[in-house]
Amino acid sequence: MKRSVMILLSGILAISPLAIASEIDPQTEKEIKHLLKYVGDSGCKYERNGDFHQGEEAVEHIQKKYDYFVDDIETTEDFIEKSATQSLISKKKYMIHCPDQEAVPSGDWLLEELDRYREQQSSQVQ
Repeated sequence: MKRSVMILLSGILAISPLAIASEIDPQTEKEIKHLLKYVGDSGCKYERNGDFHQGEEAVEHIQKKYDYFVDDIETTEDFIEKSATQSLISKKKYMIHCPDQEAVPSGDWLLEELDRYREQQSSQVQ
């Protein structure tokens, strides 16, 4: 009897949504890594809730949110939306402040870089 219960429980756990780890598509993972590097290397300041952070601090914060939301992320756009656009608590949008430029919402800034990156990748393939 115990053996039957154990087999049944392991079968239930095997199909449980909690047991299914999200696997990110390799291309999406490559794009996410690129965006994290882009944030870290940009020389721009990341504004969160009125506090300014250099690239490395911003990357750490975005990475923590990414790790938290990884099961909800299927695309690079999901990554941007869930990990890098606004505060979960205050709902304030993150802003990017680059030298000699107007501040822009981080989501727009990252989507623009994603488009540039994809264009560059597709031209290298052709």
